[in-house]
Amino acid sequence: MEAQRSGRLAAGQAALWAERAARMHQDMFACYMNDETGILDQWYPRSENRPGDNFYYWWQAHVLDVLVDAYERSGDPALPERIGRFCRSLESYNGGTFKHNYYDDMEWTALALLRAYDALGDPWYKKKSLELWADIQTAWNGHCGGGMAWKKDQLDYKNTPANAPAAILAARLYRRFGDEADLSWAKRIYDWNKAHLVDPETGFVWDGLNRLGDGRIDKDWKFTYCQGVFIGAGVELYQCTGSAQYLEDARRTAQACFDELADPDSGLLPDEGIDDTGLFKGILIRYLLELLRLDPEVPRVRGIIAANAERLWREGMQPSPLMCGPGWDKPPRLPVQLSVQLSGLMLLEAAAALEAGSDQP
Repeated sequence: MEAQRSGRLAAGQAALWAERAARMHQDMFACYMNDETGILDQWYPRSENRPGDNFYYWWQAHVLDVLVDAYERSGDPALPERIGRFCRSLESYNGGTFKHNYYDDMEWTALALLRAYDALGDPWYKKKSLELWADIQTAWNGHCGGGMAWKKDQLDYKNTPANAPAAILAARLYRRFGDEADLSWAKRIYDWNKAHLVDPETGFVWDGLNRLGDGRIDKDWKFTYCQGVFIGAGVELYQCTGSAQYLEDARRTAQACFDELADPDSGLLPDEGIDDTGLFKGILIRYLLELLRLDPEVPRVRGIIAANAERLWREGMQPSPLMCGPGWDKPPRLPVQLSVQLSGLMLLEAAAALEAGSDQP
């Protein structure tokens, strides 16, 4: 409770959380890296990779994100080459392209490639990100009054996972390269998402619309992921435009998220299970940190990140190899999924950023 109120992180030595993040990063790659494919396996132990399992392409985009996190945290000179090798392996494994049936998967890959470009300056990453963005724009259509489709073979289903990350991407492209068309895209996508999938009473973000072709909103699907990406979109558009409404939207959604999904006493975020949902809390944490960097006084955000990191470290980690489960208050049971590890690692990286003061503007 104290960590939630104050946002303090226990640290008995210098850069304690950075060391913890580095350990988990190292163990995750040691456990999940597949030398034959050049990307990460979906299960540990590897024997749990079963024929016929879905290939969760979008998890690998977040692998690229945590590689960039590690480079930004440590400056390790070996990481640029590892990042490049991983990206080309993912492109090869996906059939020689980063394009995909799922628009949201491509959005995550484009966002991660853009971060790699920012960190490393290699124009190859920019080129690949822009190629994806051109394809992503074909998601917009007139079903449900506009908005980005979730996937190419279901164009009448619109959801926050396909819209808010697209708004983040368009806004970031505008900030970096100055194309006014990208800013127009970001505003249009954000406006559709807010009008159709955000509770006007509270700011809580719903998942999707018309999934079953019946025009209904899935209001009972309450995910940390949706809150995180809408917060991220508001943060990016505020930085593009200076309009206070975007920042206020992000603040409001953060508070609605905590009220609806966090334990009222401890601030612990929910166990959302495995598979895709195993990644959801880490995405929320990433964009809460972006909100905190923009607005260091935003209520509760620092405390929520700190409380969850402390709880995970005290109660939720298996020590060797260092890994976590889908609930951050209990250790994992083997086999464990990559998606779940990525969420836990993103939390430790956020704690390291708080410790280092890199959450400050």
